[in-house]
Amino acid sequence: MSEVIFEKKSRNPGEHVSPTDPLFKLSAAIPEKHLRRSPLGIPELSELEVVRHFTRLSQKNFCVDTNFYPLGSCTMKYNPRVNDQVAAWPFYARIHPYQEERHVQGMLQVIHELEEDLCRITGMDAFSLQPAAGAQGEFAGLLIVKAYHDLKGQKRTKVFVPDSAHGTNPASAALCGYEVVQIKTDAAGRVDVADLKTKAKKDTACFMMTNPNTLGLFENNIREITRIVHDAGGLVYYDGANLNALLGISRPGDMDFDIVHVNLHKTFAVPHGSGGPGSGPVGVRAELEKFLPQPRLKRTEEGFVWDYDRPYSIGRLRSFYGNVGAYLRSYCYIRALGSAGLKRVSEFAVLAANYLKARLKNHYEMPHDSHCMHEFVCSARAQKAKGVKALDIAKRLLDEGIHAPTVYFPLIVEEALMVEPTETESKQTLDEFADAMIRIAEQADRDPASVQAAPVSTPVGRIDEVKAARTPNLRWQD
Repeated sequence: MSEVIFEKKSRNPGEHVSPTDPLFKLSAAIPEKHLRRSPLGIPELSELEVVRHFTRLSQKNFCVDTNFYPLGSCTMKYNPRVNDQVAAWPFYARIHPYQEERHVQGMLQVIHELEEDLCRITGMDAFSLQPAAGAQGEFAGLLIVKAYHDLKGQKRTKVFVPDSAHGTNPASAALCGYEVVQIKTDAAGRVDVADLKTKAKKDTACFMMTNPNTLGLFENNIREITRIVHDAGGLVYYDGANLNALLGISRPGDMDFDIVHVNLHKTFAVPHGSGGPGSGPVGVRAELEKFLPQPRLKRTEEGFVWDYDRPYSIGRLRSFYGNVGAYLRSYCYIRALGSAGLKRVSEFAVLAANYLKARLKNHYEMPHDSHCMHEFVCSARAQKAKGVKALDIAKRLLDEGIHAPTVYFPLIVEEALMVEPTETESKQTLDEFADAMIRIAEQADRDPASVQAAPVSTPVGRIDEVKAARTPNLRWQD
């Protein structure tokens, strides 16, 4: 056979392998067309150089571990490292999903107890941890709504969502084949009860709500709202994205919600971002338990087993146990804090949001200037009149070393900036954010062009965001 270049780490790149070398026999077993004829273009770097390179790359990112991340409606709180350590214990980390149930009783007990904890926290009667994210929890909830009405022989076609709803709400409803009907927001920033009354009829399947809503306001008329929907024969669904405001204070079940999804990766301290990991358990009232995803965990005299005999179930949503790493972290978080600690979480989250709102209200418009819950929405409408949009303010915050809040959501607020500080930030951090926002507002008055040019200190400047989303170029370029 022809002479070829065959590299291995003990030789210099490009050094030929002698026919007497054992590696020659290996190369002889490889089809000639697959043999390399030029050195492999891999940089010769030490481990230290590689570590430094990737560490520097990681430091170019904004994340909760490095910067304040007031992303409204996402609860980007700090995630205690002790929970990560527990999730990495070999006892859990080395479990194989095909192991027999009798070999993994400890893990099954954690799942069972976490379900019970979520029931107590939300006021539901049963929970399934199977949904892999909040959006899938919504999807599961809407499938349960459909199964419930189908079993009763009722043809119901409409799902209500507030005009301030998260985008996944109408998407989940449409995915299940429902017609999405928008419910207006009143002048106080809450559900327009009169609008709901005119639309709640015999074709009502469900009303999907977030409480507090995406304006950061508690729905004061929630019991009247749930009564109107129930009187029309529909169910009421609770989007748990904002549950961080209510822990130990109020429960969806006590507001007469029928179905709840909870974001473990938001409320219960599981690291998230970039598409995962996530976990969106779905809980229901007792009469809806039979529709929950299968299998369901069942306790017997011999221990915990998976119950597949679920004739009314909406079916399986994902393989194996689900996101076990998320379960473990949330379980530790809930058990470490206890009921009193969880209540303090919400109290501090609400306090932090109201503190920031008070500091900013003289510099940004507040569309609903009343006490908020864990988040609030301000508007850059006044700044826009001078040429500075909400997006410009968001980009300028990057130069201050702060991640931007959610912008342009909810859609019903012009030039919206949606701020959620969470309970984990210190007053010093809150003041640094407020000071930065005030400086930017003053800069917008004095020199709007400089705000429009931001960011100037980041690895890349202002990009074409539409092009980046529609035609991403992920190739490395020097």
